Amino acid sequence: MSKCPGFYFDIGKKARDLLHKDYGAQPPIHFHYQFLDWNLSLSCQIEQIVPGLSSLIKFDIPDSGKVELQSLHDYAGITGCIGLIRNSSRGYDPVVSFSGVAGTTFLSLGGNLAFDIATKTFNKWNAGLTINTAFLIASLKLNDKFDTLKASCYHAVNPVTRTAIAAELKHRFSTNEIVATIGAQHALFPSTLVKARVNTHGMAGALIQQELWQKVFITLAGEVDFRDMIKLPTVGLSLALRL
Repeated sequence: MSKCPGFYFDIGKKARDLLHKDYGAQPPIHFHYQFLDWNLSLSCQIEQIVPGLSSLIKFDIPDSGKVELQSLHDYAGITGCIGLIRNSSRGYDPVVSFSGVAGTTFLSLGGNLAFDIATKTFNKWNAGLTINTAFLIASLKLNDKFDTLKASCYHAVNPVTRTAIAAELKHRFSTNEIVATIGAQHALFPSTLVKARVNTHGMAGALIQQELWQKVFITLAGEVDFRDMIKLPTVGLSLALRL
C-alpha cells in the first residue's frame, strides 16, 4: 500500500476545488475588451521523466508562466519551480519556488517558499498540514507570509454521484477579518455537475458544468452579492479542454 503524501498543492485541494474552482474568479491581471473579461490557461505535465521525477509546464496568459520539477517518494513529495510573474510596473519578475511535504496518506505536513530574484526578497512562505480519513479530509494552512490562517474540511457523501460537502474558515491576522464559506456539489447525471457555495460576506455562487465530449467541459457560473442588491449578479461562461 502506497504511503505517498502527495505534493504541497494537494493540501486542502478537495475542499478548495469544491468551494472555488470554476466559479469564474479572474486572476489579478487579465484581458479586458469592452464588456468581455477573459484569460487563457495552458498546462502540460510529463510523467516519469525518470522514475520518481515528473515535470509541469504551465502558462496563465498574460499573468505568469512556470516550469516545475516534481519528485514523489513513499513518504515525501518535493517540487522545485522557476517562472515569470507579471508585475504592473516592471513587466515580468523571475521567481524561484520550492515546496515539500512529508508524511503518509493519513497525516502529512509541508511548506512552500518563493524567492523574487528581481527584488531579492522572499514574496511567499506558507505552511500546512492535512489529515485524510475515509470519512473526512481536514487541513490547516498558514498563507500570505503567515498572515492568513485557513482551515478547511471535505466530506464525500456519495462518491457514485460525486455528492460532497465542504467548509472553509479563513482568518486574516492583519485586518482581523474572518470569512466562513460552505458549499456542496452533486452530479445530476454522469456528465453534469452542479456546485453551490455561500459565505459570511453575503456572497453566493453556483455553477453547472457539462462534459460535452470526453475531456471537453463547458461551465456556466454566476454569483450574487446580497449586501448590494442594486448590483447585478455576475455570470460567466468558460470552456476547458483537459487532456
